Amino acid sequence: MDDKELLAIIDRGECHTTEFKKSTTDITKDVYESICAFSNRDGGHVFLGVKDNGEILGIEPHCIEKIKKDFVTAINNVNKMYPPLFLTPVEYKLKGKTILHIYIPIGTQLSRCSEW
Repeated sequence: MDDKELLAIIDRGECHTTEFKKSTTDITKDVYESICAFSNRDGGHVFLGVKDNGEILGIEPHCIEKIKKDFVTAINNVNKMYPPLFLTPVEYKLKGKTILHIYIPIGTQLSRCSEW
């Protein structure tokens, strides 16, 4: 996906297939709830480093790798997400700030996530 497509999705705002999460230094627990819901419905997009109003905050540069690692570890942990989802956050630089985009396809099984 190119920058123009990402900005178009962000400009449309949050909806039943798009969620913005501030997550500038770590992943908030509601990220996983959104991913589970998207997997169980129509799929969707989660953007980390973006405020609810669509403002691009960016992720603190020293936190990017840790957030990506923590996300992949949690999403593949059957005690946190069942069945495990094989998703990868993709790093983008928009308006001079780094965000992470996670695309969630429609699931083939009912997803459940535990409380964090």
